[in-house]
Amino acid sequence: MNRAAASGTLLVLPVPDSRPPVRPADEIFAASGAAVLQEGLALDFDADDEVFAHQSTRRLQLPDPVPVVGALAQAFVEVMSGLRPPAQVSRWAAPEVYAVLSRRSVVATRRGPTPRRPAVVRRVVVQEPADGVAEACAVVVHHDRVRAVALRLTGLDGRWIVTRLSIG
Repeated sequence: MNRAAASGTLLVLPVPDSRPPVRPADEIFAASGAAVLQEGLALDFDADDEVFAHQSTRRLQLPDPVPVVGALAQAFVEVMSGLRPPAQVSRWAAPEVYAVLSRRSVVATRRGPTPRRPAVVRRVVVQEPADGVAEACAVVVHHDRVRAVALRLTGLDGRWIVTRLSIG
């Protein structure tokens, strides 16, 4: 048994210093004759790297655009009326389209609560002017109002992405 524990006294030990040693700035920034060791990977973020960019997809590798347009038209109208969060459609919207949807969603939520009835897609018409490109329009009924939704979809990374959107 420890002598301090047996006598009932408390033994105080100094805490070891765990801080790194302080080096003067002159020593840190002085040019040394030793070879420079690079501890990180140099990346050129401005390079236009085609490996990680979106890969266009041919029409044969894409799903039928008609059900996709119907679902997206309904979802976009619900986002713009504040019934659905914009993040739910971010995967299918180009950054420019997503920014517009997000702004309109914020405006709709500022207006206050609205009836919680979902939009209903009445009709979808799709044209395919080029391989991997679909231009579509949908008729959507929402809050007793009929809206026309025009979309341009482009096949990227094996799925349809909405690159243009117009709602009337």
